[in-house]
Amino acid sequence: MGIGPSTKETSLHHFRDPILEICSEDTDIDLLGVVVVGTPQDNKYKNLVGQRAAQWLEGMRADGVILSADGWGNSHVDYANTFEEIGKRGIPTVGVTFNGTNAKFVVTNEYMDTIVDINKSESGTETEIVGENNVDKTDARKALAFLKLKMRKRGK
Repeated sequence: MGIGPSTKETSLHHFRDPILEICSEDTDIDLLGVVVVGTPQDNKYKNLVGQRAAQWLEGMRADGVILSADGWGNSHVDYANTFEEIGKRGIPTVGVTFNGTNAKFVVTNEYMDTIVDINKSESGTETEIVGENNVDKTDARKALAFLKLKMRKRGK
């Protein structure tokens, strides 16, 4: 499990990333940047990347985070860890990832309370159509709206 054809983001998708586009156009927020974190094989490094990403966000004094994952299944282990590390630092976070009809994470924690599921297939499963289950502008708008609500609730 991880990245399949329908959840694989093409180069064109990266050049026109909807989350970055929607956030950069919104005058209500101050977009600080994009942090790219990999998915290591070794378990000790899986935890380390989440800790380092969260420390970086804390150092940047981020008021909120949209945490996106282009994988699923076992990749959600790293995702959950990163969510927890960010959440422990009190930073409001909204997730964007593929869940589909499974709609269950391999692991979860208390900080994973707001997730935008990017499933687009009628079957609710990963398909053989490249890019079918990618983030689109509607997903990005939802994620940003949820993040603004969480930030407002926190008083930021």
